[in-house]
Amino acid sequence: MGERFFLYDDTVNTKTRFVSFLGERQRFDLAIVQTDRFYGKYLILDMQSNRFAIIGQDDLDEPGYLEHAYRLSEEDANDLRSFLYEFIS
Repeated sequence: MGERFFLYDDTVNTKTRFVSFLGERQRFDLAIVQTDRFYGKYLILDMQSNRFAIIGQDDLDEPGYLEHAYRLSEEDANDLRSFLYEFIS
């Protein structure tokens, strides 16, 4: 194997919040990572589904974004969206 070519290799300080809550139909176990890496957006990891997305206020306002990113029904996405609006706003 040849020499490894890195596009970047940075170490940054982060603030991580772990939160678990029950929606109407399912449980959410999230790791919410805050860093200056994503231009004010958060890295939201759903540990139940092993899915993640970089989310800001504009993404919450985008129709179908959470449904697609986390493969959720509209009802479950609304539960997640409601929580994230409280957290991100």
